[in-house]
Amino acid sequence: MARILITSALPYINGIKHLGNLVGSMLPADIYARFQRQRGAEVLYICATDEHGTPAELAADSGNAAKEVTEKGSEMKATIQIQPNSPADTVRVFYQRMRDKQFRDALFLTNLRPAIEGLTESELKELQVDFDRLAGQIPSEIAINGEIIVGDNATVTAKLPDTAEIELQEIKLRRENGIWVILTLDEDAEQLVKKEGKNYFFALKIETHQEEAKAMLERIYKAQLVYSSLNADTYGSIDELVKSEFLPEDIKTTESTGYSFSITISSDKKSYYASAVPAV
Repeated sequence: MARILITSALPYINGIKHLGNLVGSMLPADIYARFQRQRGAEVLYICATDEHGTPAELAADSGNAAKEVTEKGSEMKATIQIQPNSPADTVRVFYQRMRDKQFRDALFLTNLRPAIEGLTESELKELQVDFDRLAGQIPSEIAINGEIIVGDNATVTAKLPDTAEIELQEIKLRRENGIWVILTLDEDAEQLVKKEGKNYFFALKIETHQEEAKAMLERIYKAQLVYSSLNADTYGSIDELVKSEFLPEDIKTTESTGYSFSITISSDKKSYYASAVPAV
């Protein structure tokens, strides 16, 4: 089977995308890619924008910073026609359901299904805080701008949150019994999910919260260093550290990390120790 890589002339980032971009370069390349797929070839058709050409440089020289030119051009994002039950449609529905906090229905569309389908409603509620945190990171609109299908495998490109920023990311999918499944886990983790079933989420929660608790204890240590330097080498309570804005307000609850934090200070406030206890 032939393997073919196709690209086309890249539109400059500083210009408004127009019909000529489509007719002059993208459409012919897309037609050729579809033709080769029908012949049985494995085809990867890629396109993007040119952020380094002379027109972009001239636009930057005219008074706009290069970064501003690029970001403005990126906002004119490409869109694709999403077919029902396609890989792109599966991705769109998944993120919509996650945002609407329909977590069971959303995760049914992924290879996490063996871990979610056995959960009772009360068990799902125990994981609500963790899922809510994920849902809160999803923007109101997901910009899906690419879909590549090769046999029973697919890749969808979309602008998604990555920590504090929105990044263009690839989502892998696999077709199973005529249905597209989002691959949120690699092969080893997928086998673990099948083995652990619903216990997978609770084990992951413990592991994740342990790391978060460790990070918070390190943050307390750093906060105390700053606090003591400003308060005659004495240490502060959690309330005092929060009031001084050295620690976040949510350290007082167990909702964000699943741990209860405490600071015990000596009578002369010259020493302290901090602890983290899992919430019951």
